[in-house]
Amino acid sequence: MAVTEYQPRGAEGMILHGLVRDHLETFLRDAAERTDGTGVPHFVEKELREFLTCGVLARGFARVRCGDCAYERLVPFSCKGRGFCPSCGGRRMTEQAAHLVDEVLPRVPVRQWVLTMPHRLRYLLAWNHRLCRAVLAVYVRAILGHYRRRARRRGLEGAQGGAVTVIQRFGGGLNLNVHFHTLVLDGVFTETEGGSLEFHPAAPPTDADVARLLATVCRRVRRLLARRGLDGGGAGEALPDPLTEESPALAGISSASVQGRVALGPRAGARVLQIGREPNAPWVTSRGPCQAHLEGFDLHANVAVRADDRQGLERLCRYVLRPPVAQDRLELTADGRVLVILTPRPRINLVLYHGVLAPHARWRGRVVAHAGAEAGASAQADAAALDRVEGSPDPAPEAGIGARREPADAAERPGPNGVSQPRRWTWANLMRRAFDLDVLACPRCGGRMSLIATIDDPRVIRKILSHLGLPTEVPQPRPFRPPPAPRDL
Repeated sequence: MAVTEYQPRGAEGMILHGLVRDHLETFLRDAAERTDGTGVPHFVEKELREFLTCGVLARGFARVRCGDCAYERLVPFSCKGRGFCPSCGGRRMTEQAAHLVDEVLPRVPVRQWVLTMPHRLRYLLAWNHRLCRAVLAVYVRAILGHYRRRARRRGLEGAQGGAVTVIQRFGGGLNLNVHFHTLVLDGVFTETEGGSLEFHPAAPPTDADVARLLATVCRRVRRLLARRGLDGGGAGEALPDPLTEESPALAGISSASVQGRVALGPRAGARVLQIGREPNAPWVTSRGPCQAHLEGFDLHANVAVRADDRQGLERLCRYVLRPPVAQDRLELTADGRVLVILTPRPRINLVLYHGVLAPHARWRGRVVAHAGAEAGASAQADAAALDRVEGSPDPAPEAGIGARREPADAAERPGPNGVSQPRRWTWANLMRRAFDLDVLACPRCGGRMSLIATIDDPRVIRKILSHLGLPTEVPQPRPFRPPPAPRDL
């Protein structure tokens, strides 16, 4: 199969980059004025500003050269943002999906369970990660308990299930919508008399099973909220809202986004306009197979992957790990301000493991898949020198002129047993695996390219870019602009 030629991206020409550049200062000024100068939290502003440097050569780049014809290419560093950057989110999606398929999920059937929650609960979970983990634990215990009960009816004692959950923070309209995508091993493991593990597939859940499970989850979540004083039991009683005290601006934006409304500007309070959908049409929830809806909670379990369909499993993993913003879905009429609530707090883990896949589970080492480990390790060597391309540069060396060479084995460091243990997937291998792009192929002669240096010294960056006639400055946000006169929309 022919491999597509790689074309480096130009971040400054992307619609999302232009939206953030044009409206960032205006948004920050509006948020500060409406909250007595408090504005949005620092981590939100930091991610927005760093996004403007993603893929910009003036921030730093890697030099890649063909060993046959000396053709060179400059590949910019990335921002490594966790909230909404499509490029960094796409890399993280591909890398984590490959890790799940090659190193975590065993070759057994997998079923996706998706739980969505009422608007008020979505708002509470968006910034209270401890509560979010507690609600997730209630939900996953109910799912895994369902599998264990069915196993006991078949005479299987001591059965254990496993799952991986991805906490997604966004909906299809880039609104704040915290919900759980859980990939459950569709069956249970038991230990044989000889000490080996045996997997027992489960029958597909019925509509009644899903309905009973949702009723259980709903009841237990409401009990959890009551214990924490978040159920609003008293008439007219105001619920505690720590986010309002921490950041009134973020609280207001989050509340509006959960409800699908505009937070700031002349249309504040109005519904977000979505092209192709009537703004005032009632929301209709699908009632398909293996789906149940109760009091704002919705549970869906109709997507499953066979044990032998590893490519299908990887596609499903990419789907649940996908970044919120897709460049090809953006139009110039999009509202860039919604990007703020998509940014999670720093150091918050959004991928969690349960049951036999939990980090300290007794059976984890015997359950996880190792089928792709050898192939993955050997493939790393082919592009090891590009491990840092599209990544943030390391601190500048004490000596030299800002251009340095990477060791050929930078991506593979020997482990305690002498076996090469790649810390993470190389950029080149991810591009080939996800998009069938060979970034190491020379577009001029078809030879192989390799990394010769990474450049992060501002003086060297300006000198090289000036010689090539390329912009030497990082794009800056547009100055604050007063809001336009309200329009009748």
